[in-house]
Amino acid sequence: MTAHRTATTAGLAGVVPLLLTALAAGPAYAHGAPTDPVSRVAACAPEGEHRSAEACRAAVAANGGRPFDAWDNLRLAGVAGRDRQVVPDGKLCSAGIGAYRGLDTPRSDWPATELTAGSRFTLTYRSTIPHRGTFSLYLTEEGHDPAVPLRWADLAPEPFATVTDPELVDGAYRITGILPTGLTGRHVLYTVWRNTDTPDTYYSCSDVVFPDGDARAEASADSSADGSAEASVGPGASSGESAARGPATPPPSVPRAEPAAVGSPRALDPVLAGGAAVLAGAAVAAVLLFRRRPRRAPKY
Repeated sequence: MTAHRTATTAGLAGVVPLLLTALAAGPAYAHGAPTDPVSRVAACAPEGEHRSAEACRAAVAANGGRPFDAWDNLRLAGVAGRDRQVVPDGKLCSAGIGAYRGLDTPRSDWPATELTAGSRFTLTYRSTIPHRGTFSLYLTEEGHDPAVPLRWADLAPEPFATVTDPELVDGAYRITGILPTGLTGRHVLYTVWRNTDTPDTYYSCSDVVFPDGDARAEASADSSADGSAEASVGPGASSGESAARGPATPPPSVPRAEPAAVGSPRALDPVLAGGAAVLAGAAVAAVLLFRRRPRRAPKY
């Protein structure tokens, strides 16, 4: 009996470390990342939609050839709100973790999501395990250069959206806010998720693009120049539009008809003239038909 217990205890002693190692490395301790706008780690994961993009291939190469298998596990423990002190400049996207260092590669061709400055916005944060905590969303300030490693100073000093303990619905958190105005070109949306029921803080970079307003105005002007978006002058046009266009004139290829004098044949309404001609023709046809009809014998 003693030998049996000793063997069993020894066997468990060997299994427990393996179980702890598996739990520490397995998906049970993975939690999530933004998928819309897609984060770099989610975009370049082995099952990511953009894994074949040139920027993703370069990130994996800069990562020592290691793929981003644990796309939902980019986290640090014990930060306790000291993000700027713990995560060094130039390593914000990896949070300074070596297994994710390829995400810090400065490039202007990362897979990006188009946004509209000043509009209502919702970030979708895919999560594999629910946790309580606060999401803070930051954007780089106008003039951000994507060819330079991301620094804390590149981000706005305050988040444009902060949400605490959102509900996990269909496997994702949804963080809503209003995007800042005055942003154009490429930017980085930096998401920080500070757990309160664990000591962990999660970090992620999502590349976004704000279309240039001047470019859209030029496109609108081009479409007006080729006539595709030109409005006709009519009751709905403003007096300013009419003045700018000038008085309406017929096309030069169509000669303008002179008004006919009252009582002349040209003054006859075309509809009435056509009707009279039809009636006259019908009368003549009736006379001819009557003359050609065979006479019937009288009845007695």
